[in-house]
Amino acid sequence: MSLLAQYLPGSSTLHRLPAGAKLLGLLALAVLSQLLGSWSARCLLLLVVLGAYPVSGISLRFALRQLRALWWVLLAIGIAQVVIASWPVAVSVVVTVLLLVLAAGLVTLTTTTTAMSDVVVRLLGPFRRFGVAPERVGLLIALSIRAVPVVLGLADQIRDAQRARGLSASPRAFAVPLLVRALRHAQQTGDALIARGLDD
Repeated sequence: MSLLAQYLPGSSTLHRLPAGAKLLGLLALAVLSQLLGSWSARCLLLLVVLGAYPVSGISLRFALRQLRALWWVLLAIGIAQVVIASWPVAVSVVVTVLLLVLAAGLVTLTTTTTAMSDVVVRLLGPFRRFGVAPERVGLLIALSIRAVPVVLGLADQIRDAQRARGLSASPRAFAVPLLVRALRHAQQTGDALIARGLDD
C-alpha cells in the first residue's frame, strides 16, 4: 500500500475538514517551507506534521513504514547536498522533502479521492467556456491516484515471483514485467471507460 494513495476512514477534525481547505493548507505549507531559512525551523515544522498523525487517529509507525522506499532517495539527496553544499543545506533539503511527502500523505489518508476530484471540478468550472471539461480532469486525477497502489502491488508481486524462482534482482528483469503489467492494467482501465461511454 502507498501512503499517497489510500483513504483511512475516521472522525477526527482533519477528516471532517473540507477537501479544498486541506489542499489549500498543503499549498500554504509548501510555500512556508520554502520561506523558512533555517534548517531548525523546518525540523520544527516537520514535528508539527508528525504530531498531526496521532491526532488524526493514524499510527505514526504506519506512516513511516509506508515511506520505506523513500529512505534511499533521501539518503542519496542528503549525501549529494553535503558534497555540493554543506550539512545544514542537506538537512534542510531532506527535511523539506520528507515534510511535504508526509503532509501530502496526511491529506490523502484523511480525504477521499472523490472529495479531492470534486474540488478540482469546482476549480475548473469557470474554464468550461474555453473548452475544458472539469469532470474529465477530475476523473483523470482520481484514476491517477488510484493507480499508485495498483502499480506498487504489481511491483511486490514481481519481486515475490523473482525470489520464488531464485532470480537475481536485476533492474531489467524487474522493469520489463512491471512495464508490461502496468500497460495491461492501463488497457483494461481504458476498456472499462469505453464500455461506460467515456471513449472521447
